[in-house]
Amino acid sequence: MGSSRVTRSAVAVGLLLGVLVPTGVATAVDASTPEECTAGTGPYQQELEEHLKLAVDGRQTPADCEAIRTFQSANGVLPADGYAGLVTYRTMLVVEARANPNAAGRCPVRSFRVACVDLTRQLMWVQTGNRVVYAPVPIRSGRDGYETRTGAFTVYWRDLDHYSDVYDNAPMPYSQFFSEGQAFHGTPGDLFTGGSHGCVNLRLGDARRLWNTLAEDDAVYVWGVKPGTERKLRPRPTEVEVEAEADGVDVDAGVVTPADVPPGSRPEEHPEGRTPPPNPGAR
Repeated sequence: MGSSRVTRSAVAVGLLLGVLVPTGVATAVDASTPEECTAGTGPYQQELEEHLKLAVDGRQTPADCEAIRTFQSANGVLPADGYAGLVTYRTMLVVEARANPNAAGRCPVRSFRVACVDLTRQLMWVQTGNRVVYAPVPIRSGRDGYETRTGAFTVYWRDLDHYSDVYDNAPMPYSQFFSEGQAFHGTPGDLFTGGSHGCVNLRLGDARRLWNTLAEDDAVYVWGVKPGTERKLRPRPTEVEVEAEADGVDVDAGVVTPADVPPGSRPEEHPEGRTPPPNPGAR
């Protein structure tokens, strides 16, 4: 009955306009019909082709574009346009790691919790023994010259609502410090470009879940090299930095930059002097 009324209405409108509208013919475009996928070849075309089991030639085809767009839609990548860009590639690495993030055995398997940080793939997870208790998520580690330190550490200080003492009171929510001022913490900024001053940045939701997963004295293990950075010794501190450290200023604190998180005034409940205490040692 409803369809008949729509058809009669369409015919009536057609008569008023002097146009014959055949009955039984749809008068509106199906809004669910996807637009043609026209994205060009992306910088991670070959990697996505391999992951999606397409013909691996590094050249975009209409079929490639549709397959990549379907992958993007299924994994929350925006825009879902079929372009094999950085965000899609980084999401692909997380998806590939879900079944067994420690397949290469790089993170030590222990009877206690270990937060595993893979700088090469730019992702992290938490495991107890061989059981993953916090699934892999994307991260952003330190940029060139401010690399996140590698090795074995422990979570030695946590601050739910931390503010940076070095970078214009930049908020560092869900901070969990593990290496002389370098910490896991959330950021509302773009997680897939640039780098931090050494901290391991996470999306806010992921940082919140990690806060509820880890505790003080939990183990942290960091390895690998962030793509686009060099692994090199930090330069010797200047006299100014030595004097600053003598005054209790942590000049090496790893935090996001003001460009990542807009600076703000420190709330009254967050007085000056919130730099974390020295790392008491690593497990």
